[in-house]
Amino acid sequence: MHDSTKHYRGRFAPSPTGPLHFGSLVAAVGSYLEARRNKGKWLLRIEDLDRPREAPGAADAILRALEACGFEWDEEIVFQSRRNDAYHTALKRLEDRQAIFPCACTRREVSDSTLSPVSELIYPGTCRGGLSPGREARARRVRVGETVIAFDDLLQGRIEQNLALEVGDFVVRRADGLFAYQLAVVVDDFEQGITDVVRGADLLASTPRQILLQRLLGLLTPRYAHLPVVVNRSGEKLSKQTLAAPLEIAEAPAWLWRALRFLGQAPPAELLAGSVPDIWSWALGNWRMTRIPGRRHIREPTGAQRNTS
Repeated sequence: MHDSTKHYRGRFAPSPTGPLHFGSLVAAVGSYLEARRNKGKWLLRIEDLDRPREAPGAADAILRALEACGFEWDEEIVFQSRRNDAYHTALKRLEDRQAIFPCACTRREVSDSTLSPVSELIYPGTCRGGLSPGREARARRVRVGETVIAFDDLLQGRIEQNLALEVGDFVVRRADGLFAYQLAVVVDDFEQGITDVVRGADLLASTPRQILLQRLLGLLTPRYAHLPVVVNRSGEKLSKQTLAAPLEIAEAPAWLWRALRFLGQAPPAELLAGSVPDIWSWALGNWRMTRIPGRRHIREPTGAQRNTS
């Protein structure tokens, strides 16, 4: 349950798999302005837990881009790669509650099961009752049982997910020894005192898993608002894999203006030629979450695409 008595604390949590692009900027702008509109704190977390996917220098490049765009975070930056002790403690609590179990299945073995409606592999429960003779544990999974998670998203409305049918028992400690995103984000949001999570709708399907972990760990659930995801002409989410163009620092004002327009805020055309402080001044005085389109994805606007000429 969310504690409505707490002062607003929001966050932006990019993964350093590449430089900041327009899709990431949209999430940053939305979370930042909603925090400022509510006279709250805005925190920055670098989700560098998955070191094999991290691009060299990407974290520093993201920070430089955010600074060039005029973002101001209120507390020390948190790096997930430095927080293994906190994740170990949470995992131990789950073990003590018998909420997790060791799993020997490889990804290929799990892939033989049916795909869920959100195109994720459903774990078939192979190791739930114990490991087969001769098999060694690789990962740790959460027992979801017959849990149905429902919550009201401030932008996407009522969301309901039957974890057993749509996800299955999910991983919290990977076979390579790394902690899974689902566990780390729950622990970090709690320890940073996050009351409101404003992020892209690509993470909407993960939210019920995070709410289940919050309940198992006895943690409060923040409010959620999932912004429309920026997709390219092929309908793919902007990312390093889809060759999303990195933000050009010299064009920061134009990128901010486009992000505001993408989020339905209708900034005046003359502001496109303004400075970063000019744009933030207008945005802080005119931001309304109610203007954001209640959609899960929107195509990237002209000017946010890679120049292929």
